[in-house]
Amino acid sequence: MARYRGPKAKISRRFGEPIFGASKALQKKNYPPGMHGRGRRKKQSEYAIQLAEKQKAKYIYGVLERQFANLFEKASRKGGVTGTVLLQLLEARLDNVVYRLGIAPTRRASRQLVLHKHITINGEIVNIPSYSVRAGDVVGVREKSKSLELITESLSVGRSKKYPWFDWDDTEMSGKMLNTPQREEIPENINEQLIVELYSK
Repeated sequence: MARYRGPKAKISRRFGEPIFGASKALQKKNYPPGMHGRGRRKKQSEYAIQLAEKQKAKYIYGVLERQFANLFEKASRKGGVTGTVLLQLLEARLDNVVYRLGIAPTRRASRQLVLHKHITINGEIVNIPSYSVRAGDVVGVREKSKSLELITESLSVGRSKKYPWFDWDDTEMSGKMLNTPQREEIPENINEQLIVELYSK
């Protein structure tokens, strides 16, 4: 399936945030891309602001338009606050979980690990990045893949211990999802209410 493969720095500059991780370009040019990037920016409409927030969330989690719309529909059918449930569904995607556990340095890299069958769930290989991880599931590295340089270097940073909804086992190179994260625990700078308002029109 298609994925955004364009210039990452340009997207980060558009939103003024490190969407794909730390960016030197964002530090050097902290204004939007394009010939009018430094000029006065006209006031955005309410719709434009809402649309930009949705686009930002899509880029952060690496989700395509149809996938995102389907996730929103699923979130709206569930009980609870729709915006929060949407973010929880995005957080539960296998590629995101692999990234959160520190097995891969970026979501794009974690997606590749999943597609190339380096990741297991409860001991079984799963190669579907959009697979929804549930509380109690154990996400780990396939035995043959534990010596991969990308994985060992990423795990050496120790990001796996940052998120309280995971229990990481260094020896097994696996993490158990303890529960669904609460909104205040999800670190992404996303105003999910703007997305809900956009889809409610």
